[in-house]
Amino acid sequence: MESPVYRNGHECPVSVPNGSKSSNDALLIHVAMTLDAEYLRGSVAAIHSVLQHTSCPENIYFHFIATESATPTPDELTRIIKSTFPSLDFKIYPFDEKLVKNLISTSIRHALDNPLNYARSYLADIIDSWIDRVIYLDSDIIVVDDIQNLWSISLTGSRVIGAPEYCHANFNKYFTDEFWFDEKLSKVFEGKRPCYFNTGVMVMDLARWREGNYRAKIEQWMEIQKERRIYELGSLPPFLLVFGGDVEPIDHRWNQHGLGGHNVVSSCRTLHPGPVSLLHWSGKGKPWVRLDEGNPCPVDHLWAPYDLHRPRQQHMF
Repeated sequence: MESPVYRNGHECPVSVPNGSKSSNDALLIHVAMTLDAEYLRGSVAAIHSVLQHTSCPENIYFHFIATESATPTPDELTRIIKSTFPSLDFKIYPFDEKLVKNLISTSIRHALDNPLNYARSYLADIIDSWIDRVIYLDSDIIVVDDIQNLWSISLTGSRVIGAPEYCHANFNKYFTDEFWFDEKLSKVFEGKRPCYFNTGVMVMDLARWREGNYRAKIEQWMEIQKERRIYELGSLPPFLLVFGGDVEPIDHRWNQHGLGGHNVVSSCRTLHPGPVSLLHWSGKGKPWVRLDEGNPCPVDHLWAPYDLHRPRQQHMF
């Protein structure tokens, strides 16, 4: 299916005629996402939701990361995105899986071992160097607010990333006893109050990331993990180790996560009370899968209106 054409409202700033992307950068909102076959349907729905709810859709520029060796190829993905969103401004960047293949340790969920899950650690190197800031979004999200409100959040001091934090979560459970019993390792949190945050929704200062060489810091922890087994959850713990206690807190409305809870008895997740700007189906259950199976959770019907990349002859539930 093809998306409607979304145009800027009268209140939107006007870009420089015939200007380069860098000359218009002050007006652009940069959104980074990964693209692959398994989550492509979710990615398309996420893009659609962003465009539908923002007042200045023509000022949004998407940066997509895809592996060169995968199917669909980057060229095929380009055709799919262009045919679905004819007026969308975007670029697809190839991700070299060899960057992380030898650093990845097995996780408690096989899906977490996909090299593309680690692409967010390399955004500052992959994306054009003139781009200093992005919003990173997972593919299993729906935005139901103007993404300009997320973009406008300031990263105070020298903070590199901003994300909703969850300080009531048991932070200790994200690392093994091997980590906590080693004073040299666990002292990384000394003098800090680290809180859990979900890396599926982040505002990232790429200029500060490059200056601080945060890619190397994350890779160092991945190397320790290969030797010592200090965590179980894929690409998330290195972010907690590097940024825990130094994250710009963003309102929880911008990541209502955990909606991918299984749809067995009593395990469908419900929305938390209060305003919601972004819904996130983190977890094993994805809304498009459950809808196709005819056994959706109630929250999956909130995702369905944004579904543009449906397989042929699919029944609607």
